Amino acid sequence: MYAKLVFRNAKRSVKDYLVYIVTMTICVTLFYAFLSISSSFYNPDIGSEYDFTMLSDGMKIAICMITLLLLFLIRFVNHYMLRRKQKEFAVQSIMGMEQKTIGRIFFAETLIMGMFSILIGIFFGVFCSQFITAMLLTAYGKPYEISWTLFPDTVLLTVVFFAASFFVVGIFNTHTIQKTKIIDMLSAEKENEPELKQSRFISVVAAFFELVTVWGLITGIQKVLFYYDTRFALPVQLMFWGNILFPLLTLLWSIFCIIIKKKREYFITGLLICSVLNAFAAASVAALTNEYYLPLGNGTLNQYLLFVLIDLLFFICALIYLTSGLIVTWKEKSPERRYHEEALFFFGQIISKLNTTSKTMAIICITLALAIFMFVAAPILTGWSSGFLDIRSMYDVQVFSRYNGVHEEKNLPQDSYEIITDFLTEHKINTDYDCTFDLYLPKKDDFHRRQKYDFPIAAISLSDYNTIRKMLGYEQISLGEDEFTTQWKTIATEEEKSCFLAEHTSVAADGAILNLSEQSCHEEAMGESVYNSYTNVLYVFPDHICKNLLPVIRNRYITTAENISYENAKELEKLFTEEYPEQTESGVMYGIRFSTLQTNSTIANNFVLQAAMLYGAVVLMIICLTVLSLQQLLDAGQYKCRFSVLRKLGVEEKHIGKLILKQLSVWFGLPIIVAILVDAVVISYFLQTIAAEISAYIGFGALMLQIGATVGILVILLICYFISTWIIFKRSVNPW
Repeated sequence: MYAKLVFRNAKRSVKDYLVYIVTMTICVTLFYAFLSISSSFYNPDIGSEYDFTMLSDGMKIAICMITLLLLFLIRFVNHYMLRRKQKEFAVQSIMGMEQKTIGRIFFAETLIMGMFSILIGIFFGVFCSQFITAMLLTAYGKPYEISWTLFPDTVLLTVVFFAASFFVVGIFNTHTIQKTKIIDMLSAEKENEPELKQSRFISVVAAFFELVTVWGLITGIQKVLFYYDTRFALPVQLMFWGNILFPLLTLLWSIFCIIIKKKREYFITGLLICSVLNAFAAASVAALTNEYYLPLGNGTLNQYLLFVLIDLLFFICALIYLTSGLIVTWKEKSPERRYHEEALFFFGQIISKLNTTSKTMAIICITLALAIFMFVAAPILTGWSSGFLDIRSMYDVQVFSRYNGVHEEKNLPQDSYEIITDFLTEHKINTDYDCTFDLYLPKKDDFHRRQKYDFPIAAISLSDYNTIRKMLGYEQISLGEDEFTTQWKTIATEEEKSCFLAEHTSVAADGAILNLSEQSCHEEAMGESVYNSYTNVLYVFPDHICKNLLPVIRNRYITTAENISYENAKELEKLFTEEYPEQTESGVMYGIRFSTLQTNSTIANNFVLQAAMLYGAVVLMIICLTVLSLQQLLDAGQYKCRFSVLRKLGVEEKHIGKLILKQLSVWFGLPIIVAILVDAVVISYFLQTIAAEISAYIGFGALMLQIGATVGILVILLICYFISTWIIFKRSVNPW
């Protein structure tokens, strides 16, 4: 009999469980899709030069850790269903059913809906896993073919995780039902809203913001005392003084409001403006440090980025808190809007809830902002890393050295790294190109010039330069006897190149003066190790000039006829590092890079990072949208009475439908719009800071496509939850 009752209740309550089913289905779909590539049955054809173990293990750890956030979501959604069925539980208790039995029946209902969501989620997860597989094979540069495969171990792990979650939450729900009094169940839908009283949330946030402002003021004074110089450019001077004056203005505003005893809204409004000024001043530190090469360390930059983050968090909290007052002001100053149709009822609905939910809305807004930023940052970071990989691993074997720690010329590297030749011969690995070359200092006196960002520019002989160009498929170049040209890093900006070439039309080398060639600039990618430390340019000199120069760096680049296997690359790397340690006693630094190992580790790390960030962003977004949805549906009983009054006053159903739509639009739109506005500023600053890297390694066109896809995902999720909430809300307030 109980089984029939459970199935009947589940069938009858499908619409009530709509948000529950949608949420759990999306969670299961994502969990299965992302975790499927870590299955022991998943064997993509990525070639012998790659090791899939690193990626598989990383995905398991990342996805399982992020999925723990879903426990909160499952608990929250179950709490909503528990509140929604209070009256039904009370009736069953009055009819003589034990509350323990009622709890078990409810647990069975939620378990049925949960298992139904798991089945649907796994079904859609099979489809979504194809997109994950396509992303993976594209990252490895392999062709992709659709293959509908169900991985038993992933299915088992998915079912076990979510079933265990449902079971744990179900135990808590059963216990809650047993402890709840029948009279409380009957009156649950008629409970009034919490008393409208001043929230201590904004007071605590403001106090914390004031403490951080004091910290910022002290830090700004310290930086002026240690680093300020009147010879700095005007923007730098404004940056130093701005990080003192704006925090000081914030503190003076607080003191002023305390003395004249202004209302809290007035005080928070002033702090809101101050937070914008503080954020602007703090954000300028990183930008100007990079532009003017200021001697501020990474610790200082991280400290000011923390100030920016705290300023933005306070801005969100203050703006959400002040929204209710802004709406009231707008209503009072617009009588024609206030008394238009049912606008007075609408304003009352919104203002009453904003007064009691500002804390929740602020947290939701912050979480949404984090999720959106993760969506946008994921392709930027991975695209940056992938683009940089193409520059770093242009050769199958790349040996490089550095003289940064060498103090005697006799200790400079002169080896040809024959251990590599012996290994390749032993393992019958044929080479297409093999180039061992030196980098020279134009002036011998620059050997001891070791200041960071001021290392001397190195030079390469024309013959070695042309050999490397031939390896990479570029055209050969020629120079006159007294000419030189330049080779630039991909990351170098056009402004940097133009300024440098205008100032270096000739170069004085030991024993000769060279003039800039007509073909003065070459921008083809040639790797990172062909340049001296902290420089973006390389001189190309005729061979006879280089014979008289001091060689300080010896590199070796090799391209093989076929890819080196992962195992061979690891073995050769071990042998090389044993003979040529990263830091020798003489001060020479050696390094070896294999395209196989670099590509394997970079692709694996990038894929895990991107998958984890996207998965985490979707999970956070689902949590926020679910909370927004259930926040409205939990109060549906109170709204039912209010809308019934409107019907008795003669308001048409068409107008009631518009009111519902406008109310939901405000609750979903407010945190989303604020989060998007904050993210627009943060992302613009982020993109501006790394504009050179994006241009060099990603491309703004590709980035815009990725951001467009992000917006599409956000819109799809928003539509799903908005429609689900709208359907259930209308059903809840209808009298039939």
